[in-house]
This record gives sequence, structure tokens and C-alpha cells, in this order.
Amino acid sequence: MSEGPTTAAPAFRPDQLDGFRIAVTSDRRSEDLIAAFERRGAEVVHAPTIRMTGAQDDEALVHETQAVIDAVPDVLLATTSYGVRRWFEAADAAGLGDDLTDVLRDARILVRGPKARGAVRAAGLDDHGMSERETTASLVDQVLREPVAGRVIAVQLHGLTDPMQLDRLRDAGARVLTVSPYRWTVHENADRVERLIASTCSGGIDAVTFTSAPAVEALFSIADGIGRLGELQAALRDGVVSAAVGPVTAAPLVDAGILPIVPDRFRMGALIRLLCEHLERSAVEVVTEGGALELRGNRVRMGDDRVTLSPVGLALFTALVRADGATLSRRDLSDAAPGALDDHGVDVAISRLRQSLPAADVIGTVIKRGYRLAVRS
Repeated sequence: MSEGPTTAAPAFRPDQLDGFRIAVTSDRRSEDLIAAFERRGAEVVHAPTIRMTGAQDDEALVHETQAVIDAVPDVLLATTSYGVRRWFEAADAAGLGDDLTDVLRDARILVRGPKARGAVRAAGLDDHGMSERETTASLVDQVLREPVAGRVIAVQLHGLTDPMQLDRLRDAGARVLTVSPYRWTVHENADRVERLIASTCSGGIDAVTFTSAPAVEALFSIADGIGRLGELQAALRDGVVSAAVGPVTAAPLVDAGILPIVPDRFRMGALIRLLCEHLERSAVEVVTEGGALELRGNRVRMGDDRVTLSPVGLALFTALVRADGATLSRRDLSDAAPGALDDHGVDVAISRLRQSLPAADVIGTVIKRGYRLAVRS
């Protein structure tokens, strides 16, 4: 699943991702991803699948905070920097900030990652360790290395309750208190997500980025609701790159039989670099009888010419490029198209494809058999 860079990152170029179409499914911090890809020449589709919001009712968060203060926890598990910051801001607003800091000063504080550590220290507290894999499960593993029976453990949840991990603590005899400074909800702009699903299924997207597991699950849920889950997952298994910021985010993809690329360092910058390198390596160069060409995403480069192909044209041309000079029948090409084509439809699509290319003789006709890319031998 994990794929780390094997060579030094290529120097930044404004055409590094020219021709590639990337979907961004995150809401929070999406501007950073979009700007990074667009600066490198990519076409970006933004379709957030979930939205991060504050607790629906701050009164509930205040109640949870008061319960933590009253219980004087032995251990605090801090999972996200945003959650820690918002928790303390809400506590301060309710006049509980000093009391919360006081009871946590004597607690054993464990953090899920360096960002959560930074937020804990910004609140004037010290942590006592960080999880090995920056996951909630790893954080609970660390707690359970010592007996916890009879101890009070406070857990700052990160938008999505993980009942299995909380049950592990309870089963070991701990009293577990939770606080939910924010939550994830399905994004209200479902139409945009449905268009992303349709584009992904038809070959109109080269890569989809994910920065949280709930974003993956929400995408699958919406696809299931419109009857396209199987089609979407098939596209993500073959042809469309899934890029996940870390193994927790990747888990629902892997469960669906999809193999995402995941950076060695679970950070946004590492995700950007990895996807840029991966897409650059996916560009195909072919020497044809009409000249050398490069297929990058939905764009064909021949010399100084740049041609953007339609979804049907791209599907047929990609199939011909992969065949590397072998003849493809009309049935083969129909199977490669995003929609069903009869023999006449294939002929028309090939004719339009030829007209769009800088050199029409790149695609040769094999009488009574089909078509081939005129690869120079």
C-alpha cells in the first residue's frame, strides 16, 4: 500500500502536471492542495465529501469538559491539534479553561502525532509520549502497555468516534470519558460529488486525493446512493490513482480492494510530492511514424502541439497506446470506451480522434481487422 519516493523530488515546473486532472475531496485545508496542484499545471476538481464543523451544541462540549474536570483523569489521549485547540478555546469561553489545565497538568498525556503535541504544549501542558504510527489504535496500544484497571482515561475524539478503540480501554477496566470538540458531516453540496463520481467512472479524472477516512467513506456512501459504487471502485482499482495522506485514511480504500499510494511521512507536503512524481512517471512516450508523442493525462504532446482529448477519444487512444502497435478490433475498442459503441460508433470516434491529433497518420487502419497505433519499428 505504502509507496515512498525512491528518487529525489523533481524540481518544480509550472508544467509538471500539465494534462492531468486531480480531484480534491477534502474541505479543510483544501486550498493548500488545490493551489499546489494548479501551480504545477494540473486541472483540479474540488468536490468535498465531508465538512468539519464545531460540536453541534457547545453546551454538550461544556458538559463533557466539566465531567473531565470532575473526574480528574489519570490519562489524556490527544488525537488532533485542531481538536485540542478548539477544546481549550471552548473551555476558556465557558470559564473552565484554568480548571481544565489544572487537572490535566498532573495527567499522563499521550498524543497521536506531532501536531497534537504542538497544540498540547501551546496550552501550557507537557506530553509524555507519542503513538508510533500516528493512529488512534497505536495510541491505545501505548496506553495498554501498562495496567489501566480503575484508571480514568479522557479521550479527545477526532470527528469520528472509534468505538472499537474505546471498547478496548473499557474492556481493560478503565473508565473512559470522551470529548468531541468537532465532528464530520456529509457535505451539503452532494451534486458536486455526484459529478466527480461520474467523471471518475468515465475516465475524466486521473487521481483522487483523500486526507481522512470519513472522506473516503462519504464518497462511497454517495456513490452507493446513486447506484454507482461498484463502477466507482472499479475505476479506482484500475486507471484512476487514489492518493491517501496516511494508512488510517487509506484503510477504507484497502478494504474495498483499492491500492492507494501513501507517502512515508503522513503529511500534506509529502502527499503532494508523491502524487506529482507518480503522475509524471505515468506519462507515456511513444515514437510513431508521424513523430514522437507523449500522453499525459488527457493531453497529447507532439512537438510544440498540445491536444486535449475528449473522454471517448482519450479512452480509445489510451487503449491503442497500451497495445503498442498491435491491432485492436472494434470490439476491443468498444470495450475500452466509457460508453457502449457499436462498430459504426467506433469508426466515427476514431475518425474524430484522428482529426484532433496533430498527425492523423498516427492511427492506422488494418482492413477488416481494426485499428493500430503506427509505432515506428
